[in-house]
Amino acid sequence: MRSVLVTGANRGLGLEFVRQYAADGWRVIAACRRPDEAGELNALAGDAVTVESLDVGDEGSIAAFRAHVGSQPLDVLVNNAGVYGERSVQVLGTLEPDEWMRVLRVNVVGPALLTQALADNLAAGSARGGRPAVVASVTSKMGSLADNTSGGSYAYRSSKAALNAAMRSMALDMAGRGVLGVLLHPGWVRTAMGGPNGLIDAPESVAGMRAVIDGLTPEKNGGFYDYTGQSMSW
Repeated sequence: MRSVLVTGANRGLGLEFVRQYAADGWRVIAACRRPDEAGELNALAGDAVTVESLDVGDEGSIAAFRAHVGSQPLDVLVNNAGVYGERSVQVLGTLEPDEWMRVLRVNVVGPALLTQALADNLAAGSARGGRPAVVASVTSKMGSLADNTSGGSYAYRSSKAALNAAMRSMALDMAGRGVLGVLLHPGWVRTAMGGPNGLIDAPESVAGMRAVIDGLTPEKNGGFYDYTGQSMSW
């Protein structure tokens, strides 16, 4: 049975990743900050789905999670956990350093440290499965420098641009161990973060991203794609 770890699994895209992977017969480790408050996620728990506590913004939580996981192989890691940050302090004239740094820690440093901590598990998944393991990081076209035509959203934009840079390096550094990486723009999705006016729903977005993950090849390693598989501008 193939295995996947999904962070930020308690709602939105993360919850949908859990639903779809479990429905397809995968073993799913579903991680979130407060499992005791994740009612919809806990309803999915069972033989195929294990709900675990993980705060990607806390280095100690990452270390404890790594110790708990042990040496079990992973075929896919979905770095989905992230925050937008307080919008009122992402406007020129109101920028606030503490909130900016919080967003960077959760959206950039956390996924990088978690991936580093699970490198051996991913390499073991690749060796076991006969196909490369994949680190899929959910980013945004708001992290694209070329696409920024409206300004604002300083903390969120910069965090996603930094995530793109960090996880591109991670993909190149881990390729020799049989682990590939990909950056995924989910589209404008109707979720708590995306709001009610999004253009697509979570099932469509996640199904598309899973297809990109499943079709990832060494030639596409470290690429930036949207949920339809279209290449995105950095």
